[in-house]
Amino acid sequence: MRRLILIAIPIALACGPEGAPNAQRQVLREHVPRVKEILQLDRQRHRDGVIETAERIKRGFLVEDRARLEGDMRRVLQRLQEPPRGVAEFIASPMAFLAAVGDDGIVIARDSDDDHMRGQNFAEAYPVVQAALQEGTVGRGIGEFAALEEGAPPSYSILFAAPSRHEGEVVGAVVAGIPLWREAQRLSRQLRVELATEIAEGLIVWVYLYKGDRIFESPEAPPEVTAILPDSTVREAGFARSPGGFSGDVQLHTKWYGYAVVPTPAIGEDIGVIVIRADPPG
Repeated sequence: MRRLILIAIPIALACGPEGAPNAQRQVLREHVPRVKEILQLDRQRHRDGVIETAERIKRGFLVEDRARLEGDMRRVLQRLQEPPRGVAEFIASPMAFLAAVGDDGIVIARDSDDDHMRGQNFAEAYPVVQAALQEGTVGRGIGEFAALEEGAPPSYSILFAAPSRHEGEVVGAVVAGIPLWREAQRLSRQLRVELATEIAEGLIVWVYLYKGDRIFESPEAPPEVTAILPDSTVREAGFARSPGGFSGDVQLHTKWYGYAVVPTPAIGEDIGVIVIRADPPG
């Protein structure tokens, strides 16, 4: 059984012996604002991180020997994520890669010896990288990446790009990427750490991201909870009546869950968060 409630002021919550009015209330009043705050902090941290990295590696782009440049860049990008001299914003970050891109738009190296990004034209593929190189701007966007496994759907990452300048000229760019599933994992883990005492008493709470008809979850999220999330049809109907988001409840076995679906246009088009909660027994 699933019931929807549009987000409005005031919010009308379900009442009676069934449903999850308190869970919906807590999701809307506490969890959604906290999730938005974490997302904003992550955006600011990674923007600051790529700016600092671009400044710290700018002289590396001047190396003419391509083989040496690749190796040097890879080692530096790895070290910049390690204490004590790394970029603070990148330590304990959910990002999956940090890459150096030449002024021709081609990836020189990323922060891994297993470097399937080397040689790719990031400027051609991702407008945010092209803008960093051609306009010298710091930006953020969504990047689609082909799956490494044959037949698997593409992945999507939040991209952060910043130009590296030497003597006023753009000589390259730095790009960081956070896959949507990793950001969902980060949000779930953070919320669950903050609610650890209540979780020990039986509270269930998880955070997901969606893009289009796909949902991205933390690997720790229980499949049975993921299965009851509002699908793209439900989300489309909810947004048609309430573009700012909607809440609802759904029953799984004998337990009622309250959830909220909220778009996050600051991250990207047709992207948002789903927060779901079931209160402790009693």
